[in-house]
Amino acid sequence: MIRKNDIIEKAYECGFGDIGFTTADPFDSQRELLQERQKEYAWAHQMGLDLVAGTDPKQIFQEARTIIVLMEDYFREAFPSSMEKHFGRCYLDDDRIIKDDLAKRTKAFRSFLKENGIESKVPFNLPHRLAAARSGMGTFGKNCLFYSNKVVCQGSWVLPIALVVDQEFSPDEPTLRVGCPDWCRNSCISACPTGALKGPRKLDPARCISYLSYYGQGITPMELREPMGLWVYGCDHCQNVCPRNAPWLARELPINKKVAAMVDDFKLVKLLHMDKAYFNSKIWPHMFYMSDKDLWRWKMNVARAMGNSRNEEYIQDLLTAFHNADDERVLGMVAWAMGRIGSPKAKKALNDVLPGRDGLVREEILLALEKS
Repeated sequence: MIRKNDIIEKAYECGFGDIGFTTADPFDSQRELLQERQKEYAWAHQMGLDLVAGTDPKQIFQEARTIIVLMEDYFREAFPSSMEKHFGRCYLDDDRIIKDDLAKRTKAFRSFLKENGIESKVPFNLPHRLAAARSGMGTFGKNCLFYSNKVVCQGSWVLPIALVVDQEFSPDEPTLRVGCPDWCRNSCISACPTGALKGPRKLDPARCISYLSYYGQGITPMELREPMGLWVYGCDHCQNVCPRNAPWLARELPINKKVAAMVDDFKLVKLLHMDKAYFNSKIWPHMFYMSDKDLWRWKMNVARAMGNSRNEEYIQDLLTAFHNADDERVLGMVAWAMGRIGSPKAKKALNDVLPGRDGLVREEILLALEKS
């Protein structure tokens, strides 16, 4: 019979930074939390993500005996600054679609288990961070993220991958606690620009920039547009300000060549004007939470980021997008962006597009003219 140490060695051989083991017992505390906060997590149910079912491993895999957690550090190489300021780092080298790295290593690890008589499942709805903490692999941050004990200088730039297996192994000692120092003075909570962090480990998803950038419905509420800043997809703000992440952020890392090669494709101007063919070939394989049916949201996010850049060079592209777009959410945000830039050129552009406009779009243009 395969030993626990053999599995640990294989995890490191496959390039994972750490590995932990816990029982397949239900995550009762998580189920209770989800039930208490049904309103905040209604969006997940609407998206077909049954988080409650994921709290019981035996509902996922009837033969579940152990949960093995692999720790992936997604920020082992540096990313171009032009990408980091608009996109969350965890999405920049996400291979869940193209399957050119992490997917291959996870498959190799699972094949090793199968060769040794162990069946496994990798459930998408199991609480991975909680499983990692129950496996003794690190602690939580007040920002609701997981901080590793062993990789990225004990920072949060990690992705726990939970596998439910049908063989029993001795569980590791849990570390189910917040590991933030008292002297951090709630840096992440204070710095969250949209007020999504309501307190230690208390998040309002509907105000989280990441959530808003790919699941938000309708045009972004006025009071959240400026606070969302330059983020187009995802957000790292609470991680960037965290003292626990400072040691890793201070490291000089080699550049991620794959992401460096993507820079030109992800320029804001190209994203603003992209069609479905461009999106599906260049963007979706890397950032896939939205389909081409949600191209409006991408363009709305880009227009908002352009406005918050206060860069007058974007006025002509925004004006072109206004003439080419037919979605009122995009048109409204383009108008807002020109008003946010606020130059004489922006004011002229807004006056030029006002005639014949009505409803939300006209309202946004008039509000933008007041600002410009």
